[in-house]
Amino acid sequence: MGIHYDYKSTRGDKAMKKEAKRKARIEQRRAKRSSGTSKSSEEKQMHDIKTPITLEDLTNPDKN
Repeated sequence: MGIHYDYKSTRGDKAMKKEAKRKARIEQRRAKRSSGTSKSSEEKQMHDIKTPITLEDLTNPDKN
């Protein structure tokens, strides 16, 4: 009986922790989705048509 004596008294706490954990996972998924869509919505600027494409333009990732 000693093992089960604790069950009812801690049941509410365990349920609240479980619910909070579930909500945290849902929020994390929402944040992940929203950050993923913002990246895809950003459009990369195209290279100016009037200037020739150089090797520097193709290989330098920091150049905008």
